[in-house]
Amino acid sequence: MDVFRTDRIRNVVLLGHGGAGKTTLTEAMAYLSGITNRLGKVADGNTISDYDKEEIKRKFSITTSTVPIQWDKCKVNILDTPGFFDFVGEVEEAVAAADAAVIVISGKSGVQVGTQKAWDLCEKYNLPRMIFVTEMDIDNVSYRQVVEDLTELYGKRIAPLHMPIRENEKFVGYINIVKNKGRRYIEKDKKEECPIPDYSVEYLEKYREILLEAVAETSEEFMDRYFEGDEFSVAEISAALAMCVGDGSIVPVCMGSPINLQGVKILLDDICGYFPSPNMRERAGIVKNTSEIFEANYDFTTSKSAVVFKTIVDPFLGKYSLIKVCSGVIKSGDTLYNVDQDTEVKLGKLYVLEGSKPIEVPELHAGDIGAVAKLNDLRTGDSLATKVVPVMYGKPEISTPYTCKRYKVPNKGDVDKVAQALAKMAQEDLTMRVVNDSANRQSLIYGIGDQHIDVIVSKLQDQYKVNVEISKPKVAFRETIRKKSDIDKKYKKQSGGHGQYGHVKMTFEPSGNLEEAYEFEQIVVGGAVPKNYFPAVEKGLQESVVSGPVAAYPVVGVKAVLYDGSYHPVDSSEMAFKTATKMAFKDGFLAASPVLLEPIVNMKVTVPDKYTGDVMGDLNKRRGRVLGMNPDHNGNTIVEADVPELEIYGYSTVLRSMTGGSGNFEYTFARYEQAPSDVQEKEIAARASKLQDGEE
Repeated sequence: MDVFRTDRIRNVVLLGHGGAGKTTLTEAMAYLSGITNRLGKVADGNTISDYDKEEIKRKFSITTSTVPIQWDKCKVNILDTPGFFDFVGEVEEAVAAADAAVIVISGKSGVQVGTQKAWDLCEKYNLPRMIFVTEMDIDNVSYRQVVEDLTELYGKRIAPLHMPIRENEKFVGYINIVKNKGRRYIEKDKKEECPIPDYSVEYLEKYREILLEAVAETSEEFMDRYFEGDEFSVAEISAALAMCVGDGSIVPVCMGSPINLQGVKILLDDICGYFPSPNMRERAGIVKNTSEIFEANYDFTTSKSAVVFKTIVDPFLGKYSLIKVCSGVIKSGDTLYNVDQDTEVKLGKLYVLEGSKPIEVPELHAGDIGAVAKLNDLRTGDSLATKVVPVMYGKPEISTPYTCKRYKVPNKGDVDKVAQALAKMAQEDLTMRVVNDSANRQSLIYGIGDQHIDVIVSKLQDQYKVNVEISKPKVAFRETIRKKSDIDKKYKKQSGGHGQYGHVKMTFEPSGNLEEAYEFEQIVVGGAVPKNYFPAVEKGLQESVVSGPVAAYPVVGVKAVLYDGSYHPVDSSEMAFKTATKMAFKDGFLAASPVLLEPIVNMKVTVPDKYTGDVMGDLNKRRGRVLGMNPDHNGNTIVEADVPELEIYGYSTVLRSMTGGSGNFEYTFARYEQAPSDVQEKEIAARASKLQDGEE
């Protein structure tokens, strides 16, 4: 592939709801630009961007893939992102690297939750955007309805550039609103001029008026001409459009049928004509050693710097770190400084990735996207620069995973392999976390949703050839007491030679501090128990609180006082006093009204206002206590509630089905509270066998 200057580069992310047609659109662009000679289909599993085995099997995108294409002397770096919400981390990485976005909407399904989430992401990153309506070849698809829905949501910024021409419900051509002319398709993407149908005139005038108003607002001269009734030339409209699209004051709406290659050429022309090149956008970092602000702004004449925005770790492809050059020109063989890790990095060859296919390039100019291979220490978010000007850029904001499942490795010989595979996958996927919960003797995988975790397990099996079993995670209950008990316990054993003798009198009561397992005090007088046995008594307590006598959960909040006892000058030992203490603890604990404590989490659920009632009703069913409701001033309500951790398993799936995918939640551990008696009984019964055989 040729090397492109910054002003000839366009970095475009494709966003939208799952199934809207982003991958099909990418395929059509690749075919028309000549990088592939056949039009792949998602259903056939032969597209450029869905190359992963899991994507081919499931027939939807799981990771973001890059497809650089050459069009009209420009290089367009297409970032094809997943539409399903479980893979939002991939979308967030791509949006952080893009300079503009095409929001893809299925003409058949219309504006969906994923469309609105895509818009919100563009707002957050201040990305210029266009909207492309696909599936226009399907009968009865209403383009007008999509435009009206978008206008209702986002107001006057929505400006259609095209309108469909239909005959007998079939999509046969389109009206170019900028040129005010009709076009009819002869073959798939070939077209000829045709008259504008009478039935389109009313809406054509309305849409053209929106465009001309926006053009008029770009300068006083244009405004005067607009009021005087002057016509603007096509060149003037296009130049004004580029300015308005760049600053986000206009969002053009285009349409077509990528599967028939219709509308895709025009979209590519519009991407090159209306979207800004990287040097028209701002990018700043901080010079590490001086804390000065470095205005990179994708200027190829300044000091070299880049940021790693995504990592690919594939057992077959190897490791690739995808970089976006923020300033200067980076060449193969350069030695750069990893500012985050304080190490020097020698770049080997530079590549651009065409889906899974690496293509070698000699250099990458500021604003371009490329990849470096086999640099194992590089991590997503790392900043690369020169040692003289060590610029550090901000990390991409990635969603936190809150859905978790327990995993076990059935084949003990695979434990290390699984750990290594998960470590590699965690480098690639920042929304996946692996946690070793030693307190409950379990290993946990955290993901964005159930489907995300299913894909992780499936990848382990197919790519890394190891199996794991997934189950519901154990909730970290605790045991404590509510009353005081007084116990006299003697451990006596005689078996030829020295025997064992330890005798303790102890009280057990609540300490009032649930942060600590126990408090130990001794008030022995007259040497009934010699001082040198006090550490043995405490050791007995230490071992007892690890696994309580009620349901084998850790013990908290117990105060133990040793006040009397006796010893034998020959048979007493540390072992005997430790054992006597353990026996005393068990009896004393069970005699002091033991209870189970359950963890409570503080949960924040953000949902559109219309779903607030449903969410609150569901939280009540989960024994939640609603603490408050606050509007976020974007049409959503944030419901805050305290909910037992036991009740939040599977919540992401329930919330999605309840809100059509528009709700999201987060939580943090709050405190421990006494569990209701029915929950305690159920938990004690479930743990009875584990108490006896010591299994986990």
